[in-house]
Amino acid sequence: MNILIDCFKQIKGTGKSIGIYNVACAVTQNLAKKKENGFSEELKKSKIIVLGNKENSQDFNVKGVDFIEIREYDPTNKIHCVWWELFGITKYIKKTKADKVIFPRGYRALQNKCEDIVIIHDLIPFYYNFNYKGTFGTLENFYIMNRLKSSAKKSKKVITISEASKKDIIKYCGVNENKVKVIYNGCSILQYSEKKQKREPYICAITSNLPHKNAHGILESYKVYFKNSSKPVDLFLIGIDESSLGCIFEEEIKKHIHCYKYLKDNNDLYRIISNSEIFLFLSLVEGFGLPPIEAMQLEVPVICSNRSSLPEIVGNSAILVDPENPVEVAKEIDRLMNNKKLQKKLIEKGKKNLQRFSWDKQTDLYWQELLK
Repeated sequence: MNILIDCFKQIKGTGKSIGIYNVACAVTQNLAKKKENGFSEELKKSKIIVLGNKENSQDFNVKGVDFIEIREYDPTNKIHCVWWELFGITKYIKKTKADKVIFPRGYRALQNKCEDIVIIHDLIPFYYNFNYKGTFGTLENFYIMNRLKSSAKKSKKVITISEASKKDIIKYCGVNENKVKVIYNGCSILQYSEKKQKREPYICAITSNLPHKNAHGILESYKVYFKNSSKPVDLFLIGIDESSLGCIFEEEIKKHIHCYKYLKDNNDLYRIISNSEIFLFLSLVEGFGLPPIEAMQLEVPVICSNRSSLPEIVGNSAILVDPENPVEVAKEIDRLMNNKKLQKKLIEKGKKNLQRFSWDKQTDLYWQELLK
């Protein structure tokens, strides 16, 4: 069996597709590893072919993979990318004699006669169309929504990363629920070995300037917490810079907010999370929601949004709050900050929750779907 994985458009750390890149990378590497280790005779005899680019070869050109670098198209050029997914990839499907094709970005080729699997992480473009029109280009968002809907309908199978996303796919793409399979993301081993440092306690939160990441809700919640707490701690906010602190008019509060627009080194990111007293994540919608899982890996108690996929991902290992209710969030921050026993309890629950997310187990599920 020739298994073709389309990773041509994947470039690490760019755009809104970091999670997509990580899933494509993890599935590819784990399938290749299982093939090399003789996981099953059928996988051993199969050929894993990855279509990539010069930027991602270090992650996808691994032992057990036949890596093809696509040179006639530029993955940073939008017109090239559209042409590739509509027509360009068809040539390589035929050229590699693929039996099955995996599309990690959720867009299938227009012309494809072999069995295909699309991985649709979320339907956030639909969410923006209903709630935040104009945030993205109207034409671009229209194209994305129609391509996702068409791909979900025409593909042999759809894999998604949460039950919440499955419900959205069924609702907005009009596909039968039996066609959609949920396979959770795994959590990779964090490349971070530093010991926790003893320092003044602080809250860590991750967000961005995209509306669904709810930076405004985090800032409003911190403002209420700061004013109501007898001994407020600082906020370390990753994903925005000081220019985004528009709703904070009080200079005294601003002094206690430390912004990090972008942390290039993951070690810096994990150090800030690891040394925090509480991790705060208030997104309005997520296909999966990896940051709270990473905080659990770093043994930090989590306060998390109760929206979309997040309750099913964190389970009972985090305090769930309404992300648009600053008073409720502030109250829970203060309660957790002053309750060491509850912090330890959440940390232990977090460790147990992590056992659900193993890339080794999740890759087994992908292989089972390829065999069907």
